[in-house]
Amino acid sequence: MDLSIVVPVYNSAECLPELARQVRLAVADQFARFELILVDDCSPDDSWRVISGLVPSHPEIVAVRLRKNVGQDNAIMAGLHQARGDCVVIMDDDLQHDPEDIPHLCAKLRDGFDVVFARFGAKRQAWWKNLGSWFTDRVATVLLRKPRDIYLSPFKAIGRDVVRELVKYDGPFTYVDGLILTVTSNLTQIEAQHQSRFAGESNYNLIRSIRVWLKLATSFSLVPLRIATVTGMIIAVVSFLMATYFVIEALFLARAPEGWPSLIVAVFFLGGIQLMGIGAVGEYIGRIFITQNKRPQFTIREVVRGREPMAGGDTSG
Repeated sequence: MDLSIVVPVYNSAECLPELARQVRLAVADQFARFELILVDDCSPDDSWRVISGLVPSHPEIVAVRLRKNVGQDNAIMAGLHQARGDCVVIMDDDLQHDPEDIPHLCAKLRDGFDVVFARFGAKRQAWWKNLGSWFTDRVATVLLRKPRDIYLSPFKAIGRDVVRELVKYDGPFTYVDGLILTVTSNLTQIEAQHQSRFAGESNYNLIRSIRVWLKLATSFSLVPLRIATVTGMIIAVVSFLMATYFVIEALFLARAPEGWPSLIVAVFFLGGIQLMGIGAVGEYIGRIFITQNKRPQFTIREVVRGREPMAGGDTSG
């Protein structure tokens, strides 16, 4: 297989026929053998019905149906386990990623890079999503040591050797870009166009964005714990210096310290810092607990390749 295209699907039934059509037009003349892997992440709309309806007329489609919703990154991992291509492209299901850019991503991959990201000059999405993307990019630079000039785009091409390494990870808290950065530093990017969503509304909201950020921060770095430790040390030193000053003031200047409001503020401030530290520790411990319980990344209900069912029943990863 020359090319595999992995697409996690959720609430995008209206987009899928056009997605399949545009992908075929974009890559059929460029690649002798290609497959379009559509992973239905237990979507509540008619996505699976549409995917299964496309299979007879699109033999390149590999339809994967999950038993429960596991989130975008885990659904991508389910698709990567099915991918057979030398070049594996990951893209969204809403056609904001232009299929015409797929050959360009793969061409850059052939230049010797392990991963090629698409960089968007302007994004056609809400301002708060752009702000969140900017913030996540900065956090990834600090926590994951991402190169500053590389934008971690959800639209990317990955070489076969890197995919083999990625699918070795079997933990339940998957962050694909984080895994990529732990596997290779041989990265590059190309300019691409960000399109308007073809139909429907975005599935991402502020809460889901925060969950992604927490996954990034706590799955691949100890920096949050170190920040809590350093903050505690700084507050302890400042508190000691303040206590020394108040003792000297009471003994030698015969003045009693005043300011109950400031005292209450200090108590609440210190309490908040302590709870933040405890919360960071609890987040790590909770992830360890769930990982040790062997919670699967995903559970596959059905896989259909072309016109023939190839697997079924319970398949976990």
